[in-house]
Amino acid sequence: MCGRLNVIDDIFVQALMEELRINNSDEMLFSRFKMPTNDISIVREHNGERSLQTASWWLLQQTTYDGFKPSRFTSFNTRFDKLNQPNSAGFNAFRESRCIVIAKGFGETEKNGSSYIYHDFVAENAAIAFGGLYREWQHPRTGESRVSCSIITNPPHPDLLPYHSKASPMILPKDEAVMDAWLSPENQQVDMFDELLKPALRHDFIAQQIDKPSLHNAIGKPSRLIPNDFLASQCTTTE
Repeated sequence: MCGRLNVIDDIFVQALMEELRINNSDEMLFSRFKMPTNDISIVREHNGERSLQTASWWLLQQTTYDGFKPSRFTSFNTRFDKLNQPNSAGFNAFRESRCIVIAKGFGETEKNGSSYIYHDFVAENAAIAFGGLYREWQHPRTGESRVSCSIITNPPHPDLLPYHSKASPMILPKDEAVMDAWLSPENQQVDMFDELLKPALRHDFIAQQIDKPSLHNAIGKPSRLIPNDFLASQCTTTE
């Protein structure tokens, strides 16, 4: 789920960075095609300041002799039902190091027999704020530091079932109180995020089938995906 990101430089991405009060928006890593293990930009908060941080899109890292490499355990996504399981990869990060991943769109892959079907989704008149987690690593021999991240996935969304039947990305509502609570490292009251662990797309999307993510040749005409998520988009945090 959510194995590709589209992070283009458009007015809606820029507006979302401004709304989030990011102090180094010129450092955003733009690319139409970001895939797991690539470096991406995450939004994190430290000492009351919000900034972009470059992170490896694979939460679990393995130490090598002179650096790091992605763990053999798949971790570019973190499942919602693992967040409250002690000793899981995302348990502590869900409480202490949440982040936001800004994107214009995302990609889904669905297996069809022995082949795969690829679709890309682009938010209409909006940018997406994915709910994410990050971890910080320091190499015991070289002292190198690295930040890694994942995007949280929720149960499948009914409107995404024709494209991907296993999960849907956590998309945060455009609500200042939610964003503030999510990014605050001091806030460990994760029960206030229970409503976010339910499938919600929150934006209208243009869906386009493609041949391969790397080639990005369109197959057929695009279609509009208009989810019935009005109530979900109004989600607010509660004490």
